[in-house]
Amino acid sequence: MAAASPPPLRIFVVGAGLGGLAAAVSLRRQGHRVEIFESSLMNKEIGAAITVQANAMHVLEYFDYDPKNLKGVDYFGTVKFSAVGGEGVTHLAPLPRNDLERAGWFCHRTDLHDELKRLAMAEDGAGPPARLNLGHEVTLCDPAAGTLTLKNGEVQQADLIIGADGIHSVIRTSVLGSVQKALPSGISTFHCLFDASKLKGRADMEWFSEGISGGRMVVAPEEHIRMLFLFPCRRGALINVVAYHVDDRVPDKDQDKRDWNATVAVEEVLDEFKGFHPRYLKFLELADPPILRWQLRVLPILPTWINGRTALLGDAAHATLPTLGQGAGMALEDAAAIGCLIPLGTRREDIPARLEAYQYLRKARGEFVNRESLEQATQPAKWGLYARSKDMQEFLIGHDAVGTARKYSDNNFAPRRG
Repeated sequence: MAAASPPPLRIFVVGAGLGGLAAAVSLRRQGHRVEIFESSLMNKEIGAAITVQANAMHVLEYFDYDPKNLKGVDYFGTVKFSAVGGEGVTHLAPLPRNDLERAGWFCHRTDLHDELKRLAMAEDGAGPPARLNLGHEVTLCDPAAGTLTLKNGEVQQADLIIGADGIHSVIRTSVLGSVQKALPSGISTFHCLFDASKLKGRADMEWFSEGISGGRMVVAPEEHIRMLFLFPCRRGALINVVAYHVDDRVPDKDQDKRDWNATVAVEEVLDEFKGFHPRYLKFLELADPPILRWQLRVLPILPTWINGRTALLGDAAHATLPTLGQGAGMALEDAAAIGCLIPLGTRREDIPARLEAYQYLRKARGEFVNRESLEQATQPAKWGLYARSKDMQEFLIGHDAVGTARKYSDNNFAPRRG
């Protein structure tokens, strides 16, 4: 009589952000039983708008996403302008695959989050629907035993734990055995959105509305970063504004005394960007409240992402700056890879070896984005390098996380089941 196949694994995902939901999608597709633990009640809109580049789109295609649900705007590249005015310089984004219609999407973070939540929990999806536990704060993880301790004292046992609990990760502390905070970069951003209808009938808007579908960068000609990044989302109905600037309000060592994000008045934003041409300042003047100032933090390179039967994913492993627009992309790639490396039929005792493979495939790539995004925001010689470097673009957006992980699994482990 043939031996029975190993049953589906019981997998806990800590964190229900983009990375956590993507991990749930990826692992349910393999047939595993996935539970998500989220400390919040998820009753607030998450973030603003983001760029979903071709490498992330490839993962979403593997997840069988519905493009209509992203309400996206086509992304074909960026146009760079000097803050004092003048003609723009166009940087087209390459298409790494011949079958792609666009180099990426601009979409609202909430729309991507909602689509990943649907893919993780829908009854008609591939594999058993994930279970979402809201208001369940995790206070401790035993990485070797595969247990979580909740704030109410309850202890839960799993075969595998995924720490996707973001930049303030509790699971990271358990994996490392010590606290590792994300450190100040010295840069903050103002974030705001406004209704695109506010631009109608306004003079001198051709620079924004005409030409390629993509982002508009407005850069000050100075030795420290002051830059606007402007792009539409929600099928063009909203305009997203990100305003980068050096945050010298207090010394770096005292940055923790400031809120990581705080509401500011439009007058404070305009004062920071005084000297910019009036046509660019319109995008700050039109902002709908609230305008948030976010400290940009970067996680130092970690000695490991794995411990026992526990792995870190997304910002918990490689939180970085948004300079390359690859934060969500790296989390989606992480999620796709870990699912492909742990197919149905994986035994509980095999988990540590599979996580070693995950770290081998993902850590160096995540750390590359971590370092480059910081350097391209803080080193003037590297400003805009990603937009200029075809090699770097191909390395990042041409990557196939699904195919790479499947090939590694087939070459190093037992054949995939299904």
